Amino acid sequence: MTDPDISLQNGPSEDDIAAARELVEAVVANVENVVVGNHKTIEHVVTTLLAGGHVLLEDVPGVGKTVLARSVAASVGGEFSRVQFTPDLLPADVTGVNVYNEATGEFEFRQGPVFGNVMLGDEINRAPPKTQSALLEAMEETQVTVDGETRPLPDPFFVIATQNTVEGDRTYDLPVAERDRFTKQLTMGYPDGNEETKLLGRVVDGHPIDELSAVVGLSELRRACATSSAIRAEPSVREYITRLAAYTREHAELGVSPRGSIALLRTAQARAVLDGREYVLPDDVQREASVVLPHRIIGSERGADRIVTEALETVSVP
Repeated sequence: MTDPDISLQNGPSEDDIAAARELVEAVVANVENVVVGNHKTIEHVVTTLLAGGHVLLEDVPGVGKTVLARSVAASVGGEFSRVQFTPDLLPADVTGVNVYNEATGEFEFRQGPVFGNVMLGDEINRAPPKTQSALLEAMEETQVTVDGETRPLPDPFFVIATQNTVEGDRTYDLPVAERDRFTKQLTMGYPDGNEETKLLGRVVDGHPIDELSAVVGLSELRRACATSSAIRAEPSVREYITRLAAYTREHAELGVSPRGSIALLRTAQARAVLDGREYVLPDDVQREASVVLPHRIIGSERGADRIVTEALETVSVP
């Protein structure tokens, strides 16, 4: 998620970091005009965007997952696309398909919704694994291959997928490889009484999301993403992340992958930006670990969340 014209080889300047921080704060504030409460969740979503990752929102129906995704998309200049995942959805419905044009006698490629800057995959676990897997290449390599031809996706490319945690007999588990491609897995939960009352007041005369407009442009976003990825991470911090990942592998059948370690580093860099720093602290790693690591851990009787907690408590901090 970087522009080739953006060069930060000497590291980001104070102005770069300040601008990136202001961008995150502006998007978060704009989303909060629609989504009541859940400040931490909104912040996690926006910092994932800054880190060049993707988000999986997993919760019960009706708590605002789709509204949150739409609000983030509306706050960022660029093209928004949406896929409603259903049992009969085909991979080509996501990536696009070659269609024969009788007038020209040639096949023409019709882009699928994956060719947006921000793509909402709504209730992704309602589609079978084959269709879910249509996003694997897109999320990892920001490209899709159809009929042997590879096409690049827009820059930036950000997936926000929602997942229904009920009606288990009508949903499909996400393939492990796809779950691993989501930088963070987040939940929203029910609002408290005051928040829900405030929410009801906002929708009396229509939904506020209909009036939401972009507060940042794509060029600003690309610059902020480049700034985040250039934040300094000392060897001791990188080794700390490695030891955390190793702990999960030693205490579960499937622990955190190297992709997960990279995701933790990238989000820690974004967290440093949010604090206005040009370097990563172990605190940044610890604050991100609970939403970056657990969904990648499988096969532990103690549970993935507990494994991550134990890792943070056990692994020595530099």
